[in-house]
Amino acid sequence: MRVLLIGAGGYLGRFVADRLLADPAVQLTALGRGDDADVRFDLATGSPGALTRFLDAVHPGVVVNCAGATRGGARDLIRHNTVAVATVCEALRRSGCGARLVQLGCGAEYGPSQQGSSTAEDAVPRPGGPYGVSKLAATELVLGSGLDAVVLRVFSPAGPGTPAGSPLGRLAEAMRRAMQSGDGELKLGGLGVQRDFVDVRDIARAVHAASLSAAQGIVNIGSGRAVRLRDAAAVLARVAGYGGALHELDAHGHAHPGAGPVRPVIGHPRTDHDHPVPPAFPYPDGCGSWQQADVRTARDRLGWRPRISLEESLADIWMEAACRI
Repeated sequence: MRVLLIGAGGYLGRFVADRLLADPAVQLTALGRGDDADVRFDLATGSPGALTRFLDAVHPGVVVNCAGATRGGARDLIRHNTVAVATVCEALRRSGCGARLVQLGCGAEYGPSQQGSSTAEDAVPRPGGPYGVSKLAATELVLGSGLDAVVLRVFSPAGPGTPAGSPLGRLAEAMRRAMQSGDGELKLGGLGVQRDFVDVRDIARAVHAASLSAAQGIVNIGSGRAVRLRDAAAVLARVAGYGGALHELDAHGHAHPGAGPVRPVIGHPRTDHDHPVPPAFPYPDGCGSWQQADVRTARDRLGWRPRISLEESLADIWMEAACRI
């Protein structure tokens, strides 16, 4: 099976590439903007015609799109997350390769959900920010394209390679700096948010399974369990061996009245004046205080279940942060 992977140099794309290369039946071609790509092509500026000519030459059976942007203004997000996908869909329609499309979407497309609920694929999406809007528009383009296509709505990725600017990455960095300087406490905000974390290696397994399946439409990829950030922080502090106190701050940057040190909590880290890491309220994905995926469709249609625990994901995040000490 010949697979064209778009965005192989990105956070998720690197793990998808590793997973696909481990399958001896897969012949992988990487397309992207970086020098490490087999073919250099920028989806945000390239024409559908140019991509069509490449598809006809390579003739892949599957196209996996991991490319996109998570940060930036609305214009940049639309260009990299929506216009780029329109280019892929149009090129596939024009091409004679007949390839199946596996598009990576995100849980932010759903927007806020009710506390305690599990979000299924038939939920009405109400994204709470420009990132979710740009990804939802891409999903609608894929679903309306008439292609053999599946969109994997990935919830909150975790594990090795987690960007330093993400909530988990920022906490690990703040903890590293505190340990390096011998600080006995951290002040952190945004700790009550609950998210569904899924390891990047499990996401890569889901992409592989989707490439081989006949599933179409939308499939949620998550752990199926929301975790409060302060609970995840307790795990991170334990694997890090951080013995200091972590103080929970409210949205105004003040410690909760009467609340003493809490054993490790998580969120967008805010430290003392020696280690300024700005807080971010609300959680930047626009999904409010709660998000949990209903992952039964992934189980039933892809034969996929998450295997890697959050503790293992957090341990890998810490290992990378600790290397900077």
